[in-house]
Amino acid sequence: MHPYSLKSSKGAPILPRPVFVFFIATFGFYVCYLSFNQITLENNREGNSREEQRDDICRKPYVPYEELSYVHFPKPTSYSRGECSCTPVRFFVIVSMQRSGSGWFETLMNSHPNISSNGEIFNRMDRRENISSILQTLDTLYNLDWLTSAAKNECTAAFGLKWMLNQGILENPEDIVSYLNKKGVSVIFLFRRNTLRRLVSVLANDYDKDAKQLNGTHKSHVHSKEEAEILAKFKPHLDTSTLITNIRNIEKAIRDCLDHFKSTRHMILYYEDIISNSNALSRVQEFLRVPVRRLMSRQVKIHTRPLPDLVKNWEEVSSKLNGTEFAHFLDGSDYAK
Repeated sequence: MHPYSLKSSKGAPILPRPVFVFFIATFGFYVCYLSFNQITLENNREGNSREEQRDDICRKPYVPYEELSYVHFPKPTSYSRGECSCTPVRFFVIVSMQRSGSGWFETLMNSHPNISSNGEIFNRMDRRENISSILQTLDTLYNLDWLTSAAKNECTAAFGLKWMLNQGILENPEDIVSYLNKKGVSVIFLFRRNTLRRLVSVLANDYDKDAKQLNGTHKSHVHSKEEAEILAKFKPHLDTSTLITNIRNIEKAIRDCLDHFKSTRHMILYYEDIISNSNALSRVQEFLRVPVRRLMSRQVKIHTRPLPDLVKNWEEVSSKLNGTEFAHFLDGSDYAK
């Protein structure tokens, strides 16, 4: 064939230009797609690596081996702990009875910058109608998704609640003990040694619920001496026919509680010790592994006088308890202002 001939040779057919361009564009798109996925995967791996690295850093503070299960790094769903996400948190529960100083004790605890105690969350029946509702409520609390006026900031180091014996805790002891142990919750038992004084306080408080002596308002706790003196004027009449039985029932409930929860990490504290022993609150803070601080409360004690001045039928009460195992409640030697 002549080199300048315009006739094409009889070789393989050449693809039309539009088809060729289409294949080139498709190939380029495919390459870009693979590259984008590779970058995304690497970013995800890097993000996960940072998250794992942060978790590793968070879980490296020195803690004795036997206490590792009591150190937590909650991840609330309602807010982010931010820079405090690596601050370890200890969970606790204050187990007590009404008129045992638990309200005063909780205000003392909440005066600490690193402690948040969220009150009697199980005073509502719907939160304790069965074991499922109890555990669900506890899960929400210990995930730090329980926001109350007691909540500090995201860097709280001890977080818990107050739980009364008549609020479902003794109805499901095995399940609750199992939960507390698995969750790594420390228990602070707070009771009164002088059960007679507690009964006087219970009766006086019940009376004020109806009488509303403070300007038509019922107050279980007061913040001034004037209010305390008004409430202390009422002297309850104790039913001596049931007095010893009532005291025994109360002390049995306390013994049963301590027996049920003996496998937990716990400490036992008495109201009288907080009043008379300056180291009692320091021991609580050491138990929760928070810096020891001087704790304060605005609450004022209501019944400060000797028992004979607080009970209307004191002679009858004294005669009933003398010679029994509860006679030591009468002399007040186990109580100080």
